[in-house]
Amino acid sequence: MKFSALILFALIFTVFMQAKDQPNIIVIYTDDQGFGDVSAINPAAKFTTPNLDRLAKEGVSFTNGHSSDTVCTPSRYGLLTGRYSWRTRLKTGVQGADTPALISNDRMTLASLLKDNGYQTAMVGKWHLGMDIPGTMGNRDFSQPIKDMPLDVGFDYFYGIPASLNYGYLAWIEGRYTKVPPTQYTAKKPNDRHMDYRIMPPYFETAKEAKALHGAVPIEVAPDFVDTECLQRFVDKSIEWMSGKAESAKAGRPFFLYLPFTSPHYPVAPRPEFWGQGDAGGYGEFMVETDHHVGRVLDYLEKSGLDANTMIFFSSDNGPERSWVERIEEFGHDSSGIYKEGKRSIYEGGHRVPFFVRWPGGIKEPGRSWDGLVGQIDLLSTVAEMIGAKLPGYAGEDSQSFYSVLRKANSSHKRLPLLNHAIGGRLSITEGSWKLIMPHEKLGYELYNLARDPGEESNVFDGNPEIAKRLEKKITQIVCRGRTTKGRPQSNDTGYWDDLAWLTEAEYNKSATKN
Repeated sequence: MKFSALILFALIFTVFMQAKDQPNIIVIYTDDQGFGDVSAINPAAKFTTPNLDRLAKEGVSFTNGHSSDTVCTPSRYGLLTGRYSWRTRLKTGVQGADTPALISNDRMTLASLLKDNGYQTAMVGKWHLGMDIPGTMGNRDFSQPIKDMPLDVGFDYFYGIPASLNYGYLAWIEGRYTKVPPTQYTAKKPNDRHMDYRIMPPYFETAKEAKALHGAVPIEVAPDFVDTECLQRFVDKSIEWMSGKAESAKAGRPFFLYLPFTSPHYPVAPRPEFWGQGDAGGYGEFMVETDHHVGRVLDYLEKSGLDANTMIFFSSDNGPERSWVERIEEFGHDSSGIYKEGKRSIYEGGHRVPFFVRWPGGIKEPGRSWDGLVGQIDLLSTVAEMIGAKLPGYAGEDSQSFYSVLRKANSSHKRLPLLNHAIGGRLSITEGSWKLIMPHEKLGYELYNLARDPGEESNVFDGNPEIAKRLEKKITQIVCRGRTTKGRPQSNDTGYWDDLAWLTEAEYNKSATKN
């Protein structure tokens, strides 16, 4: 018994010593923010983002940084697991609020990796990866705990909402329970600040009344829920949680906070104090508010003495919503910057996003840009290297560390081929400057040299057969091996699927077996 206790003490002491000099980590994740929605990297922006600019100027701005997908759920899966979401059952689209969890409880996440290495972990904000909420709309048992949610994949604390505000269950959840139950109903209402919708009182007592508003699908909503409160509440709760961990963090037990915002995703609902700011209408006002809340986090870190040893990773889950077209026409503001299209698209505007890392005590020569290829999917391996942890072969299969870029300005880091995925299932592969978009349904191959043609205006597939053939071979290997990185091949969660249009099912099965 004494021997077992000594072993347990030794293990706890080892984890504590490993964490002692490690930085706190904050991941701030915006929703539908385009590459052009930061004034530091888009001088033509019609609003300023001084706090996001500060992340760039005091850290590293990755100008060729990508989300792993072009919509919410799959990008979040990739960020937290280091694995492409299309390897799971989710081949297209996104999940709703009350749906089966996409991250299995036994899969390593950024949170579980850090928790196992002595970190205190929290998630505050929008989840959108599925959770098991007891009951069904109109027939809930709010006394029962919510299952298969952030607390089951490595987070010690959770406060937030299950998905986007246009889905199902709108209420503030803390831990495994809803603080104020969503016993009322609503539907999308007109928005006088933007061309989308609002989620705001008055609400209805029955789903039938909500549906009668304009025939939309009813949404469960708590009486105290208002869309304009999301950012304020999320940052309030984040600061409250960090305040409770500050002393232990200084004493050697760091924390990890995952803070996914609901902005600037619809509903574009800036608080009144931000009205009139910027020159891009309600969207610009909402981005100004988003920037303000990033500033609140920075201010807290400075005042609490945590700033020097806290790493902030900032990015967006995909490119801008379709209203980017109207903003160009009305305000002269392009949310995608120089890149083509936006959210849902396989083109660069769909997944090349703001991508900053700030860490005053750890980044060498801050204030620089890095134009090499990187992905959000690489965060898991980067953090693992930073804290001296080794990922098992079955985790982070598509994640490649860019830690060396943080530690030295002349890093020789070169990313393995990076895959991207559109909402409808179309895939692309980028290696260096070359990007090959794969055939899909009635669409053929497209090949672009992004160094010469960042706007993807000239398809040079026909003139470069050898480059196209090389990239096709590499994407086939990455898909069929179940991983991008070196190591034992892993299985995708499903067999062949139709989006692999350049492969037959027999070819896929043969390659998967061979690997």
